[in-house]
Amino acid sequence: MIVYGKQVVFHILEKHPQLIKTIYLTKEIEPKLFQKFSKLDLKIVRPDPKKAQSLARGGNHQGFLLEIEPYRYTPISEVKKGDFVVVLDRLSDVGNIGAIIRSCYALGVDSVVICGVKNPVVEGIIRTSSGAMLDMDVALYNSSVDLANELHQKEFLLVGACMDGVDLKSVDLDKNRKKALFLGSESQGLLKKLEQKLDQKVTIKMQNSFDSLNVSVAAAILIYELK
Repeated sequence: MIVYGKQVVFHILEKHPQLIKTIYLTKEIEPKLFQKFSKLDLKIVRPDPKKAQSLARGGNHQGFLLEIEPYRYTPISEVKKGDFVVVLDRLSDVGNIGAIIRSCYALGVDSVVICGVKNPVVEGIIRTSSGAMLDMDVALYNSSVDLANELHQKEFLLVGACMDGVDLKSVDLDKNRKKALFLGSESQGLLKKLEQKLDQKVTIKMQNSFDSLNVSVAAAILIYELK
């Protein structure tokens, strides 16, 4: 699996060097920085620009690429042991998923579950999360409705972001209950069957006339308030 970009590469170099298999550098870097790479005692390849672009699939690699071990998703059984779970119901935009995972890591969420997406672009999510996906427990699950049933059996309070929900500021939820926050797809929101499973539907009241916030922005606000 190839990841690229200066910020992501440095994050992995500092926090997850054991995942690195091959280092790709397309330009000369300062000696102190090069020493960090060379200390890993791994193969350092100097690809030509065409090869580097091919490895990055046309993305902006900034001269830094890594081949790393495949990402290992967290089993659902481990997700159920947490106190605060964020469930992404059919979100497809890699940028939004990565930004949400980054916020989840920063705000202390225990795990993230990606539902209804068969083959998420893991490399892209790692990049757009600035590497935070490697620090988070992230699971895959087919049906958000089935997951809601399973989490309810584990006494999670099921909260969903909906346009017709109750204003977040007026909601008083049990602080001692385990919580699962469900966020719907960018275009369609939550499944109607899923909404029927929720204990509480919430929304962020707009101060000015506007339909809604970007899902990743809304996620950060909801997580901060609910935690």
